[in-house]
Amino acid sequence: MWEKDINIHEVREIRTRTSVYFGCGAINKMEDIAKDFKAKGLDKVIVMSGRNAYKATGAWDVVEKALKNNGIAYVNYDGVTPNPTTIAVNEAAKIAKDFGAKAVIAIGGGSPTDAGKSVAILLKYPDKTANDIYEFKFTPSEATPIVAINLTHGTGTETNRFAVVTIPEKEYKPAIAYDCIYPMYAIDDPALMVKLSPKQTRYVSIDAVNHVVEAATSKVASPYAVTLAREVITLVARYLPKAIENPEDLEARYYLAYAAMMGGVCFDNGLLHYTHALEHPLSAVKPELAHGLGLAMLLPAVVKNIFDAKAETLKYILEPIAGVVNTAEDASKGVYEWLKSVGVPSKLKDEGFAETDIPNLVNLAFTTPSLDGLLAIAPTEATKDAVEEIYRNSL
Repeated sequence: MWEKDINIHEVREIRTRTSVYFGCGAINKMEDIAKDFKAKGLDKVIVMSGRNAYKATGAWDVVEKALKNNGIAYVNYDGVTPNPTTIAVNEAAKIAKDFGAKAVIAIGGGSPTDAGKSVAILLKYPDKTANDIYEFKFTPSEATPIVAINLTHGTGTETNRFAVVTIPEKEYKPAIAYDCIYPMYAIDDPALMVKLSPKQTRYVSIDAVNHVVEAATSKVASPYAVTLAREVITLVARYLPKAIENPEDLEARYYLAYAAMMGGVCFDNGLLHYTHALEHPLSAVKPELAHGLGLAMLLPAVVKNIFDAKAETLKYILEPIAGVVNTAEDASKGVYEWLKSVGVPSKLKDEGFAETDIPNLVNLAFTTPSLDGLLAIAPTEATKDAVEEIYRNSL
């Protein structure tokens, strides 16, 4: 296995659109980033985080020291929650503007990074709000520099131009995609990920699998997306069970983080369709629902829907988790059996959804800003009947 030729303790620089410092100990590259920021005149930053992980992982100790060493003033907004909201983004943006922040440092999973990307836009457009961004009332072309310090191995947001924020009063969970919100720098340090809970470990890696299944089968999929998809799924199949068995396994975390980073690049190229378009209404209605769990519950039904349209691609990319599949039923069953094998057998009913919720979920899939764009590039015709059937088959 080629992975054995890699020293996971040597920090490599991976260039996507974002410069990514990747490997055990990569957090220490924060000193170089801070020096670069100071040289560019970026001497005030807002740090976006949740309440706990940014400190519990040890990331904050290194970041704070680097900022102080380089004379960079900071203010911390630690109110980001899973499935971040426009309310939190607007609060953070006000703090950042009042402080005079010139850049954003996000520490955490996808939520702090996506919220941070949103604040970075608002610092360049002080007359706008998060609602303006996520209701598509304007098209930003600028954002302040962003550093994404990733504490999970799932979202891939540290390497792409996407962000997702919920508008709670409307039960909308739209996605944006703008070149201006590619992070300038990202840090993927597997040593910061060993404290992920067993559930988080599962859910974030399932998120990465969903990214590539969709990106490799969309109407705009490229060979690059297919190549990345197969490798991402191979690595998750190999290393997720090891991380579940031993959360401190740095090699497992390293390759799961690598898979997630590749997944972010993959859907930056091939985009997303059904699974994310249909999950966003689930976690908009139930904000406590983990995004990766929502995706897991939908994936078998989505694979069944799209198999005939993308049979050869799905046979190739799903083989590491589903084995040899020849029919839609085989593929759907194979994916579900894999999900069960990694401890995620849940169906929508297990998370409190019922038949009576389906009409609202279908409506949200078609009325939430941006989700129509995802549905439009699904490999099968995304009619309301098709979306309803996926939800129903996921109950």
